[in-house]
Amino acid sequence: MRLSQFNYELPKELIAQYPAKGRDDSRMMVLNRKRWTIEHRRFKEIASFVDKKDTVVFNNSRVVPARLLCKRETGGKAEIFLLKRVKGNLYEALVRPASRLFTGKKVICEDGKTVAEIVENREVGKLVRFANVVNIEKELKRMGHTPLPPYIKRPSDESDKERYQTIYAKNDGSTAAPTAGLHFTDEILRSIKKKDAGLAYVTLHVSYGTFAPIKTDDVSEHRMHKESFELPKETQEIISKTKEAGGRIMAVGTTTTRVLEDKADLLLNEKAKRKDSKGSTGLFIYPGYDFKVVDALLTNFHLPKSTLLMLVSAFAGKNFIFKAYKEAIRERYRFYSYGDCMLIL
Repeated sequence: MRLSQFNYELPKELIAQYPAKGRDDSRMMVLNRKRWTIEHRRFKEIASFVDKKDTVVFNNSRVVPARLLCKRETGGKAEIFLLKRVKGNLYEALVRPASRLFTGKKVICEDGKTVAEIVENREVGKLVRFANVVNIEKELKRMGHTPLPPYIKRPSDESDKERYQTIYAKNDGSTAAPTAGLHFTDEILRSIKKKDAGLAYVTLHVSYGTFAPIKTDDVSEHRMHKESFELPKETQEIISKTKEAGGRIMAVGTTTTRVLEDKADLLLNEKAKRKDSKGSTGLFIYPGYDFKVVDALLTNFHLPKSTLLMLVSAFAGKNFIFKAYKEAIRERYRFYSYGDCMLIL
C-alpha cells in the first residue's frame, strides 16, 4: 500500500474551528459493515446502537495544557509544545521557530521568569530543560495553554479548557484530546447504563505518536512512536465477561482501540490472572490487520494520509471508508477534533 492511496481533498471550511454548541449536538454517520450501508443520524441517538450485552470502552486520559508561549532572547515570539517528560524538568518538545532555536538557545516563558534551554536535537523535536521552577508540570496549570491542533486556526480560549477535554477525563498525560469522547455527556452515559450495557475505561496518553506524519511511501515501513497506557484489572474482567457472553466491545476512539488490540492476547485469555497492566504501545494498525477485540468503533473524521485514517480503513475497509468520506463532504459534515463523528458497526 502506498501513502498516496490514503489521500483525499477536503474543503477548508469543513474543518471545525469550534465545537458544536452542545457536546452531543454533533452529527453521527453510521456505517454498517455487513450491509455496506450509511445512515445520517445524531450523536444523541448513540445509546440506541448499544445492546444489553455490549460494553463501551473509553480512554480517560486527561489533556494537560502543554503549549507554552515564550519569547526568544532577541524578543521574537517562540512556542514550546511539550511532548514527553524525560526526567525532572527535562522534556522532549516541539519548538517554534525550530530553525532559530538550536542547542544552547534559551527562551523565557510568558510568566517572565521561567527559562527553557534547548539542550539537544531529538528524532522528534528538541530536548528542553526548564530552569527557575521546581516542577514545570505544576506551573502548566498557571501558564500553559490548551494544545489545540494546528488545523484549528485560532488561539485557544477559556472555553477550550472545558470543551477540549472529555467529561470523564481522569489521568493527566495527553497533549491532544481523545476526540471521539468529546461528544459524550452525563446524560448520554446514563442512557447507555439504562440499556444495562457495560462501561469500562483504559488510559492511553495521546502524544505525537498518534499524529506524527507518515514519511515513507510504503505504508508498512512507518514506525509509530510509542505512547504509554494503563489497562486496569477491572476493565480486563469486564471485557472478558462481555466476550464470553457474546456481547460486543465498542471502542470510543482510535486510541482506545490501539490499547485493546495491543493487549488482545491478555484480554481474550480466560485463564489469565487479572492485574493492572501498564506499558507502552507502538501498534500501527493499517489495512490487512485482523481485529481481535474491538467489534464497533466510534471515531471522528481524520486527516488525509494519517495513521488514524488507516486504522479506520482497516476496520471498515478502505473503499467503504472513502465512500463514506466522500458522502460526508457532500453532506457538509464537520471534520477533525471539534467536528462530527462516525459510528462503525
